[in-house]
Amino acid sequence: MVTTVPSHPPTPPGPGPAPRPHRRLRRYALGAAGTLLAVPPLPAAAAGHPDGGGQKKVLTIAVSQSVDSLSPFLAQRLVSTSIHRLAYEYLTNYDVKDGRPAPGLATSWTSSPSKLIWTYTIRRDSRWSDGRPVTAADAAWTFNKIMSDEGAATASGSFTTNFRKVTAPDPGTLVVELKRPQATMLALDIPIVPRHIWEKVRSIPAFTNDRQFPIVGSGPFVITDFKVDRHLRLRANRDFWQGAPHFDELLLKYYKDGDAAVAALRKGEVSFVQGLTPAQAAALKSMRNIRVNDAPGRRFLALATNPGARSRDGNTFGSGHPALLDPAVRRALFHAVDRTALVTRVFRGHAEEGEGYIPPRYTSYHWKPAAGQRIGYDPARAAALLDRAGYRRTAGGKRTGRNGRPLSFRILCHATDPNDRAIGKYLQEWWGALGIGLRVDCLDNVSDPWLKGDYDLAFDGWSVNPDPDFALAIHTCAALPATPADTGSTDNFICDRRYDELYRAQAAEYEPTARAELVKRLQSRLYDTGFMNVIAYPNAVEAYRTDHIQSITTMPEAAGNIWGQDGYWSWWSAKPAAGAGDGGPDDDAAGGLLLGLGAGLVPAVVLTVLVVMRRRATVEDRE
Repeated sequence: MVTTVPSHPPTPPGPGPAPRPHRRLRRYALGAAGTLLAVPPLPAAAAGHPDGGGQKKVLTIAVSQSVDSLSPFLAQRLVSTSIHRLAYEYLTNYDVKDGRPAPGLATSWTSSPSKLIWTYTIRRDSRWSDGRPVTAADAAWTFNKIMSDEGAATASGSFTTNFRKVTAPDPGTLVVELKRPQATMLALDIPIVPRHIWEKVRSIPAFTNDRQFPIVGSGPFVITDFKVDRHLRLRANRDFWQGAPHFDELLLKYYKDGDAAVAALRKGEVSFVQGLTPAQAAALKSMRNIRVNDAPGRRFLALATNPGARSRDGNTFGSGHPALLDPAVRRALFHAVDRTALVTRVFRGHAEEGEGYIPPRYTSYHWKPAAGQRIGYDPARAAALLDRAGYRRTAGGKRTGRNGRPLSFRILCHATDPNDRAIGKYLQEWWGALGIGLRVDCLDNVSDPWLKGDYDLAFDGWSVNPDPDFALAIHTCAALPATPADTGSTDNFICDRRYDELYRAQAAEYEPTARAELVKRLQSRLYDTGFMNVIAYPNAVEAYRTDHIQSITTMPEAAGNIWGQDGYWSWWSAKPAAGAGDGGPDDDAAGGLLLGLGAGLVPAVVLTVLVVMRRRATVEDRE
């Protein structure tokens, strides 16, 4: 056996220094809802860790994204997967310093010389929150369920399609046999569920996992209560193998309006807000007891065009505009998008211009198009492309399609995301100059039309993990829904044979440099198909109250984000500030210490609308 262990032991984050504001942060006036309010002093409260007595310490997190599901088999939104990282252990974790594989439920692992058999040693010091031991049988049951039940494969099926067999020869040993080598065996982002609970579930797609509390898990927190678009509570797991969290409870509180969440932060009603606009961040930066964290993000924002929604059984559906099947039309639209202007005017510098699919934060996988390949801002070229393709202007300046009708499109926009709205206005102006109409449909729930294929274009965005496999897998033919009535894991109904070949090649390549080159070729192919075009990589712009939170760990530790991490480091490590108040029994009363997560933007931490995975109900989706 060839032993494979982490290159260095993981370093559990301690309550180190609080993250500093990003140096690129600028000052802007707060908008209509931005009147600066004096922050009243917090009520006196018993100091010290809860185990030492005193009042309960509650870290309240304001969220603007709705939980799509509390079932680990179905959840794909960032808010939901972030909750599951707190409530369930994964086979392996990501090191907080640099994202390398680190022990999770598995303490070590080995692979056979052929790389087709992986053996994991399961820790003996992990227990389910109902007191039962976590064993290899739980992991084997989780993986086998995903392999055998298409409904259970909704969220994470791409990780197990290459599995031949999974067994647990004893409580401390898990064995996975593969059909072909698979490079993601230390990055299987699948929550391990308790077999003794889930084997009683008759239908995975119908089981919402939100009817009986507390929900049995093995992570640093236990889910104790949930009310749709109101709140979700988690209590600290005092028996967590890596040590108990410093707060007794997390409260994720829903704010549909980002300004309301920011106002709650200023008043001390919440303690953490994410997805800040530039104006909000600038105003908060000048306030006492509030620290702004502005760090390179792990997500991208893109324009997605409907390639013709289809299912694996060969059926087509939806109402995508047929003109967008013409590569010349898509290329012309992208040539008429000024990314530099959007980064400057919309994001006010809190973003980088979009290029490849993988954000620049992941340097080894980030790709840039070659000079002759790049679709840069060039309105004249866009107009020429449309002219040559036969989309002529009328006397009134409007473009007409080949059917003689005016060329006009719809774009799905997230009503809770101010960036979508702002960019939509620029697109109307730029595409209007080409003679193309655009209707910006800003909806609370973009999921339904997206799943049905009832869109022409859409604002699309994903948070990418240190291993990019999942974000790449959602564009394969295998990710399409089985039938029009099903929900696949596809992002945008893309199915391209060459892309699939490259995807399979990178998934089987263990040598890091060779795999990175294949990942870049994959991005190049996705770029050339022209169904997706990345606009920007938004920064993670967030703020917290230093009189509520003494310290909290970012990921990566140097200039990283707090919300939406690849792990549980931030909330597990967070320490209450001395004198912080009591969260109280009723979050709707907003009493005491509410440590709030989230406000209006992409990686927003505010629970918002509700929908199945990949259709963004705010800009924050799946990981």
